[in-house]
Amino acid sequence: MRTLTLLLSCLMMSLGATDDSARRLDSIFNYLIAANEPGAAVLVIKNGKPLVQRSYGVIDINSKYRIDSQTNFRLASLTKQFTAMAVILLVHDGRLHYEDYLSDIFPDFPAYGKTITIRNLLNHTSSLIDYEDLMAKPYGGTLPDTVAQIKDAGVLALLKQEKTTNFPPGQHWSYSNSGYAVLAMIVEKLSGKTYGEFLYDRIFAPLGMNQTIAYEKGKNEVRNRAYGYSKENSAWKQTDQSPTSAVLGDGGIYSSLEDLAKWDHALEHHRLLSAAEMQPALTPVQVPDRSVVGPDNKPAEYGFGWFLDSYKSHKRMWHYGETVGFRTAIERFPEERLTVVVLCNRSDIAAQDVALEVADLFLTRR
Repeated sequence: MRTLTLLLSCLMMSLGATDDSARRLDSIFNYLIAANEPGAAVLVIKNGKPLVQRSYGVIDINSKYRIDSQTNFRLASLTKQFTAMAVILLVHDGRLHYEDYLSDIFPDFPAYGKTITIRNLLNHTSSLIDYEDLMAKPYGGTLPDTVAQIKDAGVLALLKQEKTTNFPPGQHWSYSNSGYAVLAMIVEKLSGKTYGEFLYDRIFAPLGMNQTIAYEKGKNEVRNRAYGYSKENSAWKQTDQSPTSAVLGDGGIYSSLEDLAKWDHALEHHRLLSAAEMQPALTPVQVPDRSVVGPDNKPAEYGFGWFLDSYKSHKRMWHYGETVGFRTAIERFPEERLTVVVLCNRSDIAAQDVALEVADLFLTRR
């Protein structure tokens, strides 16, 4: 594995990476360079080719194995772009339509499912109640770490016990992990495969993403796995799993820089779907009430699994991920043919901010 990593690094240098590029990245992550602590992996792709890849820190503080381009991190909400792709593939197959209703797929769903479309689930306008809030209800609103892990099917079961949504679907934008857990169950219902099997058969295997999996404890293993950590009282504590970590559709995929480079290539060259079929995913949702803002404090511009607001006049598609012990981000600037990926196995790095700091090093000034 280490030989392959060395070869990949040499390839990146031959494709145009320079010592200056590496130094500029190191200047951002300099506090991680020599640390035997949880760290980060960073990839810059320019003009369709890896330009520079840098890794900092260790996969876990016991083994002290160094992070590299093949280290697999929990992607957290970067997972949503893969869940969305799975749904679009079902539309491509003719098994699903964006205007189908939730109750069309699950006839036993309560009456409020008759007002929620697949499109609402994809672009976060379904207004489904957050499953973490539902899990926390019996505990006075705070979910203890000792609660048994819930899975996507459990999320669907919780939502079937509810009578309504937070607001009429389609009227507002509200980020919904519940919606993407439900989408994973729709993939399973319509494909006849598990969520992980469908993603492997239709996305990961065709693209050669051989290290990427939807992790299910006891069913599969994450090779070259990074473990998540948080700082508590000046010491690192492994915070790799929580009661919600077994939910797959909203955040359960593990992947590496090496595999995400293949994903980026597939998106640019329409390996899985045509440009026309991808267009709905890259069209910002329009809602009557624009008062709800996204993570950058502007009215949310979201497609299917991607935020779509521009950055310094540069068109972009991007996402961030946050879960216990992990912070992740991907920033794609299609017109610049620039992609930045930041994967961290520590909770004290704002990966989306760092990714933009890296992007600033390579974006054309406007």
